[in-house]
Amino acid sequence: MADAAGRVAAVVVTYDAQPWIDRCLESLRGLDTVVVDHGSTDGTVELVRERFPEVRLVEQANLGLAAGWNRGMAEVGGEHWLILNADAWLTDGSTGRLLDFADAHPRAAIVGPRLLNPDGSLQRSVRAFPTLWRLATEYLFLRKLAPRSRLLNGFYAGGFDHDEPRRCDWVMGSCMLVRRAAVDEVGPLDESYFLFSEETDWARRFANAGWEVWFDPGAECVHVGGASHGGRLFRENVRGHLRFLSKHRGARYAERARRLLRVSLRARAAVFRGERGAQYREVADWLGSGRVPDLLAR
Repeated sequence: MADAAGRVAAVVVTYDAQPWIDRCLESLRGLDTVVVDHGSTDGTVELVRERFPEVRLVEQANLGLAAGWNRGMAEVGGEHWLILNADAWLTDGSTGRLLDFADAHPRAAIVGPRLLNPDGSLQRSVRAFPTLWRLATEYLFLRKLAPRSRLLNGFYAGGFDHDEPRRCDWVMGSCMLVRRAAVDEVGPLDESYFLFSEETDWARRFANAGWEVWFDPGAECVHVGGASHGGRLFRENVRGHLRFLSKHRGARYAERARRLLRVSLRARAAVFRGERGAQYREVADWLGSGRVPDLLAR
């Protein structure tokens, strides 16, 4: 197994991550590690300073996850960056296994491990690039009819076998080994994404330049999931879809997606009650308040 020390540097972005950051950073012992904090007020910064004095700590305004990752990558060297969520931790030996896999696949810009929920169950982490049809299957709940179907659950890579290495469109950014040479070619993350779809955009740009994204189940990472935002940023998730489609498919395609998403969320709001229904209604109203360029500029 390859020795990751000196070849891999770790980047962790934090925002009120005190319950998980200890375990996250323990899994990175021995790696050159930087923590970029975005204004935590729960004791995260103090814990990092006290328990992990060897970790480089950068404090900056919260300009979004992409901006945090970019700042972290600019602070550390190495052939690869290991980008890890603050609510995630690698199992023993997984960093070395990711590096071995990257060495065996020299065109791999990103290698993602198998993600596990804290109870040890599989967390499906492979995704396909969004399209109108894939968004329809997600937001109209068509994927519920056949969750293992590539036709009706393409967005979540229905039918993807998480038990063997495979190429894919993109992997969740909770844990990614990223090759510096690929970033040198295509550039850092697009900081116009605040949260959600920044890794999707990066993977699309890597693919456009002839690089590859791989899933490697030989490495494993436990991920709490949604811990930093608790699902409160649903509108930002939808905005990420529109930004991606506008950038990679064009304004007309993104405008069709806006109308599709608005109708879908209106239908959801009619079905669901309480806070969930109100959330769908609020985002549907936002989608109806302007065309895509206006929504992305706000």
